[in-house]
Amino acid sequence: MPEEAVNTRYRRRKSVRVAIVSDTHGFVDARVLDVAATCDVVVHAGDIGSAKVLQALGSMTNQVLAVRGNNDTRTKWPARDRTVLTALPEALRVALPGGYLAVVHGHRAGSGVARHQRLRWLYGDARAIAYGHSHRLLCDCDGAPWILNPGAAGRSRTFGGPSCLILSAATTQWKVEPMRFQLRQA
Repeated sequence: MPEEAVNTRYRRRKSVRVAIVSDTHGFVDARVLDVAATCDVVVHAGDIGSAKVLQALGSMTNQVLAVRGNNDTRTKWPARDRTVLTALPEALRVALPGGYLAVVHGHRAGSGVARHQRLRWLYGDARAIAYGHSHRLLCDCDGAPWILNPGAAGRSRTFGGPSCLILSAATTQWKVEPMRFQLRQA
């Protein structure tokens, strides 16, 4: 199991709105920032690109929690941001009303169906697992735990436009809302 951080700040609330983003690669679409501003917490599933991304997401919400992706390396981040980079865990467990949200980048879990099976095996006690890496928006809520990929929230390989997810977590019910925005012409 990868190095994992645990956050229990939201466990005792009746409900929490979580913006789930990934694969910003140094840039966050303004519309994703607008969505993040309506949430209690933002979770970033890796390939962040720089501390500026986390600051932009954090300036609009109470807290930003993030994990490292395969492109979150010393050679790809600005030198001034390396302290932030080294503090990022590979995996994160967020206690929410009604269960845990596990967050990983997903690049070490295989591909396609095998990835989902492996993530479910690794984090079987979670209610949902958020991962990035593929840049493809998806919500697999047919099995347990749910497998959620917010797609790419920046401008790199968005496969139809920047996207994110809103997870509404309450003690008795969780709901996921995908958000996709049209590509903007240059």
